[in-house]
Amino acid sequence: MTFNFAMQAIDQIINSAAKTHYMSGGIQPCNVTFRGPNGFAAGVAAQHSQDYSAWYGSIPGLKVVSPWSSEDAKGLLKAAIRDPNPVVVLENDEAAQKDDFVLPIGKAKIERPGKDLTIVSLSRCVGLSLNAAAELKEKYGVDAEVINLRSVKPLDVETIVQSLKKTGRIMCVESGFPMFGVSSEILALAMEYGFDYLTAPAVRVTGAEVPTPYAVGLEQMSFPQVDTILSQATKLLRL
Repeated sequence: MTFNFAMQAIDQIINSAAKTHYMSGGIQPCNVTFRGPNGFAAGVAAQHSQDYSAWYGSIPGLKVVSPWSSEDAKGLLKAAIRDPNPVVVLENDEAAQKDDFVLPIGKAKIERPGKDLTIVSLSRCVGLSLNAAAELKEKYGVDAEVINLRSVKPLDVETIVQSLKKTGRIMCVESGFPMFGVSSEILALAMEYGFDYLTAPAVRVTGAEVPTPYAVGLEQMSFPQVDTILSQATKLLRL
């Protein structure tokens, strides 16, 4: 089932699993992996389409990963199972690779290198960001660098800041709510660690501040689309 139904067990995840190692003085690890589909799907309405990346990412003691590709799904799930800490795996609908490999938790991946704009994204929005980057190149000759976060907590701040130093501009794309979301944290980090390198204000593209509608047209308006990303990017780049 989807991570929306983890609300029925949120006390066990946050008050028990996340705090066990700390409250035992480091004696008792809690190597539990919580996994399930997360974020927007298609036509499943308000109780099945929520993005919990920011919710769980704000809890001390939890590690949170959000795979986009089949490579991410396989490598991060194996890493989560082997980790001595409780890990929340927020999946989306991708097939797993057959190869036996593990990805490090806390390390982002540059899916597309670029020099003009940094786009930081996670989960399904990585695919939208890559499509938008391809259109930016085709229509305007802009080379956008797309970073797949993979891990929400711990967050790969170094990769983000190094990219920002190179491009001078940063945009975060996520399906979560705009208030207190993953993008809010990314933009704050850009200000704290990369302010001197910014040549334009940092921007974000997020889901709408509404429960997900069931009607397909309204649903599409509630989450980031390629056109929305392109529109914000062209404003940021002053094209």
